[in-house]
Amino acid sequence: MDMNPFGNLGVDLSQSELQETAYEILVAVCRSSGGGRPLTYVSNSERSRSLQRTSSTDSISAASKVKKALGLKSKKKNCKKDLDGSENLNRAESVTRRSVSSVSELVRIQMRITEQTDSRVRRGLLRVAAGQLGRRIESIVLPLELLQQLKSSDFTSQQEYEAWQRRSLKVLEAGLIMHPHLPLDKSQTAPQRLRQILHAAREKPIETGKHSESMQVLRNVVASLSCREFDGSLSDVCHWADGIPLNFHLYQKLLDACFDVNDEASVVEEVDEVLELVKKTWVVLGINQMVHNLCFLWLLFHRYVTNGQIEGDLLFAADRMMVEVGKDAEATHDSLYSKIASSIMTLILEWAEKMLLHYHNNFYRGNSDAMQSVLSLGVSAAKVLEVGLSQEYQNRKHVDVGCTRVDAYIRSSVRSAFSQEKEKVISSRQSSKYQQSPLPVLSILSQNICDLAFNEKEIYSPVLKRWHPLATGVAVATLHSCFAGELKKFISGISELNPEAIQVLLAADKLEKDLVEMAVSDSVDSEDGGKAIIQEMAPYEAEAVIANLVKSWIQTRVDRLKEWVDRNLQQENWNPQANKGRFAPSAVEVLRTIDETLEAFFFLPIPMHPVLLPELMSGLDRCLQSYVIMAKSGCGSRVTFVPTLPVLTRCNTGSTFRAFKKKDRSLMGPGRKSPVFVKNSDDSFGIPQLCLRINTLYNTRKELEVIEKRMMSNLRNGGYVHDENVANGLFGLSVSSCMEGIQQLSEAAAYKVVFCDLGHLLWDYLYTGEVSSSRIEPFLQELEKNLEIISVMVHDRVRTRVITDVMRASFEGFLLVLLGGGPSRVFTVQDSLIIEEDFKFLADLFWSNGDGLPSELIDKFSVTFKCVLPLFQTTTENLIEQFRRTTTNSHGDSGKSRLPLPPTTGQWGPTEPNTILRVLCNRNDKMASKFLKKMYDLPKKT
Repeated sequence: MDMNPFGNLGVDLSQSELQETAYEILVAVCRSSGGGRPLTYVSNSERSRSLQRTSSTDSISAASKVKKALGLKSKKKNCKKDLDGSENLNRAESVTRRSVSSVSELVRIQMRITEQTDSRVRRGLLRVAAGQLGRRIESIVLPLELLQQLKSSDFTSQQEYEAWQRRSLKVLEAGLIMHPHLPLDKSQTAPQRLRQILHAAREKPIETGKHSESMQVLRNVVASLSCREFDGSLSDVCHWADGIPLNFHLYQKLLDACFDVNDEASVVEEVDEVLELVKKTWVVLGINQMVHNLCFLWLLFHRYVTNGQIEGDLLFAADRMMVEVGKDAEATHDSLYSKIASSIMTLILEWAEKMLLHYHNNFYRGNSDAMQSVLSLGVSAAKVLEVGLSQEYQNRKHVDVGCTRVDAYIRSSVRSAFSQEKEKVISSRQSSKYQQSPLPVLSILSQNICDLAFNEKEIYSPVLKRWHPLATGVAVATLHSCFAGELKKFISGISELNPEAIQVLLAADKLEKDLVEMAVSDSVDSEDGGKAIIQEMAPYEAEAVIANLVKSWIQTRVDRLKEWVDRNLQQENWNPQANKGRFAPSAVEVLRTIDETLEAFFFLPIPMHPVLLPELMSGLDRCLQSYVIMAKSGCGSRVTFVPTLPVLTRCNTGSTFRAFKKKDRSLMGPGRKSPVFVKNSDDSFGIPQLCLRINTLYNTRKELEVIEKRMMSNLRNGGYVHDENVANGLFGLSVSSCMEGIQQLSEAAAYKVVFCDLGHLLWDYLYTGEVSSSRIEPFLQELEKNLEIISVMVHDRVRTRVITDVMRASFEGFLLVLLGGGPSRVFTVQDSLIIEEDFKFLADLFWSNGDGLPSELIDKFSVTFKCVLPLFQTTTENLIEQFRRTTTNSHGDSGKSRLPLPPTTGQWGPTEPNTILRVLCNRNDKMASKFLKKMYDLPKKT
């Protein structure tokens, strides 16, 4: 970092040469103003004796106003405060005050000027004063006068004299040619002449005698250049050391006297007196209070930086001095001042920003005071540059430079800290890669970033808030953005749900909640309530990513289960012997897979089990419903097995019909089956197979209850409140399908037994021909065997339902034989006794002496038969009359001789016209036959 804000002089003047020149000016102005000691020559021996007789008028003030104003501690109490916050006592002793007789002597020592050089300067000034009586210091060109008055005899050697002479000439070159008070006029010959003299002097020293021609020429040239005014006239005031930046360089050397020669970071206690003395040079150097403030600011800052940045007082003092410079910068429009000020501010700002753009590396809990001073100094320098010295910002004073800068510092340093933390985690992760189950990098990083955010809030934000009210919010928003970039890359590489992905996403979600909470808390008193900061923090949507991954996980397992169901159910043979008559292996496997899937789901370390559970349940429920539907498909139903009712016919009275039926009974006896109801040879739909299917669906429903209870227990164990909406939605489709399936299979089994398996004994045999010769006994014997099979094979919890369905099918079949048995059946009133007795036998089979179905249940399903039986006991005449009345009531009296043919509703009853009509159709009676012939022209039974 270039620490020279004043620019190069363009002349080969060393620092010591500038120092000696500055001292010459200081001594000269002090003599000219009458301050300090009398203008008499004092030998070295006398000077030593004088030092022992210190006058009370030369005593040094004990309390420094300058130090107090700048916050500098007194030397006796002074201590160095390093950037790490530690304090080291300043053990370096300053100049022994007993050896100092005056401030001017102190300044000489501080500027490292030897007594020999001091004596020579004073001798020369004494001679100058003798020849220039009455002239003010600003009306002479000091280097020129000293060249005239000092001879080689005043120096220890000729070489020293020549070096001094060259230095004086270089000062003239710098002040009159390189950096003149007024720009040189190109038409003037004096500058060129001076250059020629100076060039010659490098080869051979100038003859400086009183009557020397070369000296007279030099004097004339210097006078013409130093006494110029803006209007071209000549003035009594000589300008030879007040051109910028020569005057800045010289003044800086004078200000160095404010610092202890033995401790360059320590301001002397006599700084007030030193500055009072130094300010006397303003008249020669063209310095004013604004320039002084600027130079003194640079001095304090430069000393702090070049001495290890350990003296916190200097930084604090520079910060206070910056306040005055800021005021000056706004008040002045001097372009030359602005140029130097801009250079100084730029250097200070660059230095400050080098630290502030990475403040996490440079400051910590123990040195927050130093951070505040650096911040204040940097922000103030930026304000001077952007507001005080820049015309562009003159009309934009509403711009908060401090807030803008600090915002940039926060974002830069936080990003840097994030990158360092990431590299640290990656490095640590690589060294522990052989450990078992190490945490993912981003999981560790998220915790570290959270700690970083809390440290930011606790350590740095209190300092930064002076310039940025939302310092914490900006920091956490930046951390949020940095982590978002890493998270986005991580998410793009996730192809499926895995433990690492869940760990990282949950950690990201927790980090985001912590950061947002800090941002909101920090912004509660802001104008917009922190809206801008929160909007800057684009949500990670970690929970949504987790949810999508879990949904994909769910879909994969549901698809896998569905494929398994479709494939394996087709291979299920429903063999009761192979499955011990209880449950199908395919159902057991489906339920096992569902249970394992749910268990795996609850093992997922995610926070949204209740939210995603319905989706999983829906998929599993649909798969299981598909299984149930396929398990019952193809088994038939009531409609499948109940025969179609034949057309209505009327009875052909006489022995011919009965004889025909009697002869034909050998073809349709109880030992043969009707070909109409013979099904295909697929054994998967036999009664044992149907019983196995019923058991499977029942067991499925019961197992689902167990799974549901286990699921609710998992939810409670996970800390989730019981949710009726979740509970009510569990396996709703499957449970409903199981219940419907059991009902359908039970009905199918019942009607298959009655109408298919025993159809040859019921529909084909019962009451065909002579009623007394074709009674119900054979049907009951076979039915009992089937009931025994059902009782053994069907689960006891559904056995009553199945047997009840068999009873219902039997009762319905019995009524169908009576009412829709077709041409092969005719009844007389006397046959009603046999019919009643046979129905009692049928009902008793299901009652089974109290070991079967409850009598109340049997009575419930017997109601229809008991209501219809009286019709078989009623005379034909009364039946006809009853039929006319019920038909008229149902359809109205049309006035026609023929009654409308009542439709077959299947709702048999004593007042139902179609029921009465069917009794008449099967009545072996001439009156009935004639009535039906006349009324509907029904054909005779054949």
